[in-house]
Amino acid sequence: MAFRPEHELHTRRRGRNVGVGLLLGGFVVLILALTVAKVTNGDFELPKAEELSQ
Repeated sequence: MAFRPEHELHTRRRGRNVGVGLLLGGFVVLILALTVAKVTNGDFELPKAEELSQ
């Protein structure tokens, strides 16, 4: 059973999908890096228990 040659439209679509996937992955990495930087900076502190009860 031989495979038919891939149509040119599918080749272009695959290239576009790879581009969108890379951009989405880059966005996720950027958000993760910003989150880690904010948490490790020391500005982010959970409220203390006695502050919550007041």
